[in-house]
Amino acid sequence: MKQQFARYTIGLIALAVLLGHAGRFYEIDLLTRLDAIIYDTKLRLTLPHDVDERVVIVNIDEKSLAELGRWPWSRDRLADLLTKVFERYGAVLLGMDVVFAEADESSGLRVLEELAHGPLHSDKQFASTLADLRPELDFDRRFAQAIRRYPVILAFNFANTGKGSATGVLPPPQLAADVLRGHNVRLTNWNSFSGNRPEFQRAALGAGYNNGLPDIDGVSRRVPLVAEHEGKYYPALSLAMVAAAIGNPRPRLVFQAGSGLSGAGYEAIEAIEMDTSRGTLSIPVDNDASALIPYRGAQGSFRYYSAADVLAERAPEGALRGKIVILGTTAQGLLDLRSTPVDEAYPGVEIHANLVSGILAGRLKSSPSYLVGAEVTLIVLVGLAMLFWLPNYSPLTATLGFAALLAIVVEMNVALWEYANLVLPLASVLLLTVLLYGLNMSFGYFFESHAKRRLAVLFGQYVPPELVKEMSQNPDQYDMEGRSAELTVLFADIRGFTAISETLSPQILARMMNEYFSAMTAVIRENRGTLDKYVGDAIMAFWGAPVVDPLHVHHALVTALEMQRKLAEVNADFKPRGLPKLAIGIGINTGVMTVGDMGSRERKAYTVLGDAVNLGNRLEALTAYYGVGIILGEATQMLASDIVCRELDRVRVKGRVGSVAIYEPVAWAQDIADADRAELALWHEALAQYRERNWSAAEANLEQLAARTPDRRLYSLYLERVRKLREQPPPLPWDGVWQFAR
Repeated sequence: MKQQFARYTIGLIALAVLLGHAGRFYEIDLLTRLDAIIYDTKLRLTLPHDVDERVVIVNIDEKSLAELGRWPWSRDRLADLLTKVFERYGAVLLGMDVVFAEADESSGLRVLEELAHGPLHSDKQFASTLADLRPELDFDRRFAQAIRRYPVILAFNFANTGKGSATGVLPPPQLAADVLRGHNVRLTNWNSFSGNRPEFQRAALGAGYNNGLPDIDGVSRRVPLVAEHEGKYYPALSLAMVAAAIGNPRPRLVFQAGSGLSGAGYEAIEAIEMDTSRGTLSIPVDNDASALIPYRGAQGSFRYYSAADVLAERAPEGALRGKIVILGTTAQGLLDLRSTPVDEAYPGVEIHANLVSGILAGRLKSSPSYLVGAEVTLIVLVGLAMLFWLPNYSPLTATLGFAALLAIVVEMNVALWEYANLVLPLASVLLLTVLLYGLNMSFGYFFESHAKRRLAVLFGQYVPPELVKEMSQNPDQYDMEGRSAELTVLFADIRGFTAISETLSPQILARMMNEYFSAMTAVIRENRGTLDKYVGDAIMAFWGAPVVDPLHVHHALVTALEMQRKLAEVNADFKPRGLPKLAIGIGINTGVMTVGDMGSRERKAYTVLGDAVNLGNRLEALTAYYGVGIILGEATQMLASDIVCRELDRVRVKGRVGSVAIYEPVAWAQDIADADRAELALWHEALAQYRERNWSAAEANLEQLAARTPDRRLYSLYLERVRKLREQPPPLPWDGVWQFAR
């Protein structure tokens, strides 16, 4: 009961903490950032990746700057650009994502005016000429006239500074303070602005601010469509452009009573509405009238035309006809690049294009206030299910239930996103699900797996942790009692170890052997071997117990080959330190052995015993005699169908009456080269001739083999045998078995 009480208490505390975040009583920064990552992921996975032909961008790009000079351009050039956009190319609306706060003095008119009122004030001809030139040289006036002739929406910029400042003028507000009287709302508030010159603002059809409000991580995901400045309310550039495109209706806010992120008592803003000839256009927004930016894809989701090409009339004939045009820049030097979910350096002008396109297409995502209740309800249902229902099942069933519940929650969230354009926060319920699953599994491990842990402690004294973990899944199947089983045993010994040890100090020898044993032991464990013991410089290991391994022969062979390869790496590491080069012989044998916990009352070990084990030890001792690194017993070779072997001999070792064939592994069957196959065929032919006492034929083939591979001891060994046996033939009958006395 105490365990269950602790589980429920911890789970309910986690549930309560996450409910507070979901209910907007406080904000957990980690969850907010995680929700932002999830939002970005869903956005990128569902981008339409198409081009909206209704909105195009006239781009002040690097090409334009190179061709027409650095920014800012003279206002007469901008007036020409407006004329080309509307008269030559037939645009229906132009939004200018540029602020014109300063006067244009590039024509030199101001200097001429100073001369006219100064040194040349009495020069009537100069005054007359200046009067004639003034309309052409007053670039600001020409630009204002161009703005007045066409449907142009200007941009201005809001900011928050310490004391508040103002440059230029603001357009008339779209919402006056008295419109919101009686409504307690909280909109984005700015205390400073940088507006356009009065003559430009008066001439324009409208204006909107062009700055957004990045999230806490600096990424632009939303834009306030309406913001407050000194009690008056102004639209964003995108909203002002949409309003101009549909007849210039005044926007109004739609409210729903509730509490937003700003705290209790504020009315939640659900949408911004505008009446059109075709009905009411409703734009979903957050509590502070911010709209989520409906990105269509990476940069290039709208048609771009270079401003230089438009001015030079090189743009395609129908490039702007009937289109909503936004003038902006992608040139890096003009610093209008934003971090967005789709790109780390995204042009600000394309953010406006995405908003205009998304509002007109009705594809804005939204997070209305009622989703707070939906998130809270979902957290309660999932939390109670995870806390009180899932622990009643086995770990496997509980894991499957957890995975299914997680999949349902994610699928539901994605469906709301894709088909209802609703942004339901997911981080809280995901974190709760994972936390409660981890809590249940942890309690199951610490309080309900006592028998498994006892088994792990017991067998951990004898077998690798990797196999203990596997055994603990079914502890009833394993015990320490002795039993008979077909296993494979491996012995590995360092050649000439006594001579090596005499040349090294005890400290250096100990460090060298520790490195050697560590490398070899790692290979054994990686291939599911049970490390039996170290005996001096020798290693003993076996396969097939305590965990049954149908591939015990294969795993032992892989281990032997890998040990020889690993030894080369160890020697390469020893060489620069002046340590001696090691060589090892490995004997492998398969057979029925007794395996179990054996020893005295004072000390026991989990080991193997039997004739097959002794033979494996003898085979290791023969590796130096035959000049090979690995020798396999006959039973091992018969079960190793996936490796090509060279029969070395048929021998009778000390302590055994019967003889046994011994083999050297050459290569895996699928990897053996044709040259090796040819050499093996010739060798086995020579071996057969040797056993048939055909000394001359055997000698000829052996000499041919020795010439091919002069450093292979096996061939010289048999040549020496053949010559001795020719001189002193063995008695008949002769079975070809070689007898070893030790």
